[in-house]
Amino acid sequence: MAKPVRGLRFQPSGGSRAAQIPVGKKQRLTIERLANDGRGIAFLEGRTWFVVGALAGEEVEARVLGAHGKVVEARTERVFSASDLRRPAPCAHAGRCGGCSVQHLPHNEQLALKQRMLAEQLSRVAGVEPEEWAAPLSGPEFGYRRRARVAVRWDAKAKKLEVGFRAAGSQDIVAIDECPVLVQPLQPIMSRLPAMLQRLSKPQALGHVELFSGSAIAVLLRHMAPLSAADLEILQAFCAFHEAQLWLHGEGEPQPVDPGQALGYRLEPWNLQLAYRPGDFVQVNAGVNEAMVAQALEWLAPQADERVLDLFCGLGNFALPLAQKVREVVAVEGVATMVARAAENAASNNLHNTRFFQADLSQPLSDAEWAREGFSAVLLDPPRDGAFEVVRKLASLGAKRLVYVSCNPATLARDTVELVRQGYRLKRAGILDMFPQTAHVEAMALFEAS
Repeated sequence: MAKPVRGLRFQPSGGSRAAQIPVGKKQRLTIERLANDGRGIAFLEGRTWFVVGALAGEEVEARVLGAHGKVVEARTERVFSASDLRRPAPCAHAGRCGGCSVQHLPHNEQLALKQRMLAEQLSRVAGVEPEEWAAPLSGPEFGYRRRARVAVRWDAKAKKLEVGFRAAGSQDIVAIDECPVLVQPLQPIMSRLPAMLQRLSKPQALGHVELFSGSAIAVLLRHMAPLSAADLEILQAFCAFHEAQLWLHGEGEPQPVDPGQALGYRLEPWNLQLAYRPGDFVQVNAGVNEAMVAQALEWLAPQADERVLDLFCGLGNFALPLAQKVREVVAVEGVATMVARAAENAASNNLHNTRFFQADLSQPLSDAEWAREGFSAVLLDPPRDGAFEVVRKLASLGAKRLVYVSCNPATLARDTVELVRQGYRLKRAGILDMFPQTAHVEAMALFEAS
């Protein structure tokens, strides 16, 4: 038998593989430009670096968060040469908390970034530009967020309960004692929440906490084991002190401790009250939400004798204001519990010209009973993956006007290609600044049949 040869290393065809960059490594970089998500882009030794917290033209020290292939994700640790645009981060947790990635940019520059992101997607993917750009819809840049999910995790090794928000680029939890983007009624709850949770007897059984401020303030606790009487007393005392409802989420759906309490939010311009339960989808920015609904109604221009379709209707955020202006609203949603809640919201607001249906809107529109009569206008507000299967059939419904509310410019641009193919033209588009201090872009587009 031949003696085995030891100590040889064989390279795969195609040459040697570059050594991977370890997480935590620090690297000095020159930032060339901004990516569409607001991160700085740098190029070094054949790799592309995406750096959170960096601006074009800056020289920074970045810490590696992760690397795959020739792409490196990092965050800014130190700025050697700052851009003229840079401002001091308003939040003490900047750079560690993953929530507000562009707070080092002045608000007007944040809006300009989001506008460029939307315009680039429409131009590059769909090859179109709207006939008219609308001014950005925006509100206060701080104190706007009425809903927040707080991460809670028991660290068995350190025997410590971690409470806060997820860190940038990892699953680590950053302890938060103050969050400038939360609405004021939630600020004292956020600051006192960690100390209260640490008093509970089974911290390892705690999930997350959800905070909400609407017609009432609510605190929901997710728990994986039954709560003791003493723990329940601690939670109730905490909520009583903050004049907040206590909701618990064990097995089944979230439930209020006091079943007689009502929770929801108002659409003040239309004198509407919508019921809400923790876990339901709701726009977190109340002021921009109202401005968004008003703009959607203005662009859609619904007439009193029209039948209008609202797709991805949620709790009725658009459907109920629409129902005040038209003959009939047909509203469709994929989640059955939301359909039921929306129907209850219509009834409680004395709106009887609305019909609500459950349907899987990720699939092509079939010959549903509610679609047979056709519609004069359509409003849709899909999730991030867009509404491609839905828009493929919109022209067959006879709609002459379509308002598309998007939370992802990439899927809006993709769906625009299909709408243009069906004979619609992009009349108007603009951004909705639903999440100041982040690079998240919401947009609204008006299409009209040619």
